[in-house]
Amino acid sequence: MEGSNKIVPSIVVYVTVPNKELGKKLAGSIVKEKLAACVNRVPGVESVYEWEGEVQTDSEELLIIKTRESLLEALTEHVKANHEYDVPEVIAMPIVGGSPQYLEWLKNSTREK
Repeated sequence: MEGSNKIVPSIVVYVTVPNKELGKKLAGSIVKEKLAACVNRVPGVESVYEWEGEVQTDSEELLIIKTRESLLEALTEHVKANHEYDVPEVIAMPIVGGSPQYLEWLKNSTREK
């Protein structure tokens, strides 16, 4: 396989945000900075979690971010710098397969590091 067609290790990252406005702003800045090829915004997520000793329930929006594995650290720093939560969720899962054309597009739509 030629070097230009080499599939790079890729991940899906979940980030929750408190509202549509932050979701739109954060998704846009992530793609603009080429930290991800695509961000899906999923409204209407209800999160139940413990924070500071109490069970909380909040309506949130979920960002599903597709990017290179090598960009996780930079993406995490970008989320932390542009998020209003003290501890924003940043959870990464490997992409173990998929459409070669999509994964090539993902590679070509993101920066190298």
